[in-house]
Amino acid sequence: MPLVTAESMLKRAREGRWAVGAFNAENMEMIQAIIEAAGELMAPVIIQTTPGTLKYGSLDLYYANTAAVAKNAPVEVAIHLDHGDTFSLAARALRSGYTSIMIDGSKLPLAENIALTESVVKICEPSGISVEGELGKVGGKEDDHEGGGGYTDPGEALEFVRKTRVTSLAVGVGTVHGIYRETPVLKTELISVLKDLITVPLVLHGASGLADDVVRDCISRGIAKVNFATELRIAFTEAVKKYLAGDPKVMDPKKYGAAGRDAVRAKVIEKIKICGCAGKTSGHP
Repeated sequence: MPLVTAESMLKRAREGRWAVGAFNAENMEMIQAIIEAAGELMAPVIIQTTPGTLKYGSLDLYYANTAAVAKNAPVEVAIHLDHGDTFSLAARALRSGYTSIMIDGSKLPLAENIALTESVVKICEPSGISVEGELGKVGGKEDDHEGGGGYTDPGEALEFVRKTRVTSLAVGVGTVHGIYRETPVLKTELISVLKDLITVPLVLHGASGLADDVVRDCISRGIAKVNFATELRIAFTEAVKKYLAGDPKVMDPKKYGAAGRDAVRAKVIEKIKICGCAGKTSGHP
C-alpha cells in the first residue's frame, strides 16, 4: 500500500481500545522486519526515525526505504518523525514525504511549547499530515533526546490540544526512554483522566522494558499508540553478535544482517500482539 497518515489508524485505535505499535528503525533490515511482521498479523504500523537516526542516514533515505517496502505490504504503514526537536526538522520531514510528524517542545515552558507545536500544525494541515505533540516530559535518553521526567497536567493538556490542534498527544505518566534500571512509578490512572478530558489519541513513550500487563493496562485506559525502540535495537544487536560468534570468518553483511532482521521481526510480532492491533488494518475483515 502507499504510505498513509497516522491519524485514521489512531482514531480507530482510540475508539476500539487497542493501540498501534510504533517502532523505531535504524536501518533497512529493521524497516523490512517491522513491515513484514505487521503484514503477517494484518496490523497497521508506524515506522519511526529520531533526529539521531537521521544524522546516521537522512530523511530521504528512510522515507525511500519505508515507501519501497510498504508498497507491497497488505497493511497500512505510516512513516513518523519521532521527537522532532526543531521547526526546521519538522518542515524538512514534511517536504521529504513523511506522513506523520512529532514536534517535541516538552522541555519548553507551556506557552512556548504551544507556539512551537502550533507552528508545525499550521504547515502540516494543508496536506492532511498528522502531528503529535508532547506535554509532560518522558524521562531517560533516546539518541540525542534526553528528558528529566514529569507528569502531564490535565488542565494544561486541555489547553494544549485546543490551541495547537494536534492530532495526537504524547503524555508523561512516569515512563522513561531506554531500559528501566528500577521499577518505574507510573500514574496509569492519569491516562484515564486524560482520555475522558481530551478528544485526541494518547501516545505512550518509553514502553521498552515495561511489563506486558502494564502496557495492556495503559492501552485499556486510553493509550492509542505505543512506541518501541530500545528493545528492537537490543534484539538486532544481540542477533548479530550471536551470528558473528558462531561464524567469525563471515564476510557477507547480508548474512548477519538477515539474522538481525529475523530477531527484530520476532520482537515486533510480540509487541503487536500486546498492543491488540493484529487484524486491525483498514479494510481487513
